[in-house]
Amino acid sequence: MALALPHLPGLHSLPAPEHPELVAAPVASALAAWPGAEGVAVVEIDPDLADTAAMSKAYDVPMAAGANCVVVAGKREGEERIAACLVRADTRADVNHTVKRLLDVRKPSFLPLERAVAESGMEYGGITPLGLPAGWRLLVDSRVADIDVAVIGSGLRRSKLLVPGSLLVQLPRAEVVEGLAS
Repeated sequence: MALALPHLPGLHSLPAPEHPELVAAPVASALAAWPGAEGVAVVEIDPDLADTAAMSKAYDVPMAAGANCVVVAGKREGEERIAACLVRADTRADVNHTVKRLLDVRKPSFLPLERAVAESGMEYGGITPLGLPAGWRLLVDSRVADIDVAVIGSGLRRSKLLVPGSLLVQLPRAEVVEGLAS
């Protein structure tokens, strides 16, 4: 039985696996390989409204429906450790405590924009947990599971993915973390 395609009022949902032109190449590859992809929709948006707050306001989507993916890095004994952290848009990743402890690094910081974009193959403002580089950990705040239809990046600024939170915590390599965000 196929999953119902997620949708939100004011946005036109299309089956994400059938529209690779609306997502970044690594995201299209990840969708093609993931059985949960049948429950993922893609919606086109104005690329100038890709930032969460602007998109939420323009399309009348509550901030609580959004989930942001931030990339954090740190070093321990010369080894760099990188994690993408998926948190509800109405919260902030607890980089200085929880992420620091999970990565076991001395001083975590956001991965520089240019590196995040180059290494992920995604556009700034569209980085998403689907299709991340193999060496990056994927940390997902446990409260993401409670979002009925989460709005996340598609790898491009001109579209977003709509994904039930219950599917996001089932992404390959996802580590569900209690208290990842505050």
